[in-house]
Amino acid sequence: MAKNKTRETQNSVIDFINTVEDLTKRNDSFELVKLMQEQTGYEPKMWGPAIIGFGSYHYKYASGHEGDAPLVGFSPRKDAISLYLCSSFESKEELLSKFGKHKAGKGCIYIKKIADIDIEILKKMILYSVENLNKLYPSK
Repeated sequence: MAKNKTRETQNSVIDFINTVEDLTKRNDSFELVKLMQEQTGYEPKMWGPAIIGFGSYHYKYASGHEGDAPLVGFSPRKDAISLYLCSSFESKEELLSKFGKHKAGKGCIYIKKIADIDIEILKKMILYSVENLNKLYPSK
């Protein structure tokens, strides 16, 4: 079975953020680290070369595929900041309707900058995401 490409590394979160060329994205990344750390209680860790994650869980699908992933995270990509939250959690659609300027994919929410969104809604989404993943994949 293929191994997951995105695994927790020992790379420096600060060093990675400092490589982000766009100043707004770089500053927003530092703000997201602070916010996600406060909301989750977990230290930021690099997952693969470009995802900053907080906490982790172990999943196993019916297909037999299993691995580890961060409970929440983000990546300052060239086009947008990708927010990695649980794909389904309490009131997700309602919260997204109040979230601000974004695009939603299956597993990600894309924002251009923090100024475009409601931080209080993001805080709720982070908490609901962590709660849902901890219920779905309880630690042993």
